[in-house]
Amino acid sequence: MVTIYGVARSRAFRCLWAAKEAGIEVEHLPVAFGSESRAPDYLALNPNGTVPAMRDGNLVLFESLAINLHLAAKAGPPLLPAGEDHSRVLQWTLWAATEIEPSIMQWARNAFLLPEAQRDAALAAAGRAMTDRRLAVLEVHLANRPFLLGEAFTIADCNLAGVLYGSWFQGYDLSAAPRVKAWMERCMTRPAALAARRLREEQA
Repeated sequence: MVTIYGVARSRAFRCLWAAKEAGIEVEHLPVAFGSESRAPDYLALNPNGTVPAMRDGNLVLFESLAINLHLAAKAGPPLLPAGEDHSRVLQWTLWAATEIEPSIMQWARNAFLLPEAQRDAALAAAGRAMTDRRLAVLEVHLANRPFLLGEAFTIADCNLAGVLYGSWFQGYDLSAAPRVKAWMERCMTRPAALAARRLREEQA
């Protein structure tokens, strides 16, 4: 049995979605931020004191995108393809983490996550500008393909769309990137995504 720790309104959402795409039954333990994620038993799983974490037999992982790659590997193709497409999955997963997540989180923190008195409009604008430059790269890439690797949805789509989900849900303006907008809608209306979204959005 795979166990995923973390409330759905966190990066654990990505893992719950990936598990559903992989057809893996999971035990979901909704560890919350704060005292629960800093409890000694949980810190033994994730010493960062953050969520999510995953246990699969003797294997314990933290980092949501690494968890997703593990879950996809259990399912195999087409969710996690082999050969050169496997390398492309890794490329887009790392791109999600290193290229776009820092900037879109800067926008999100200063647009809606922080209490209004703590928000910085200049930081929000800078985060938005950096994000839009990354989205322009994605817009070009999606010119001739419905998903990141081509015709088939893969864990790369789950990972990148999962990174973008929170801001997309809050109404991030994608009018300058219509292909990205259509791709997000394709990803987020998949049955597995909708099932995971229900877990998260009922907490909103």
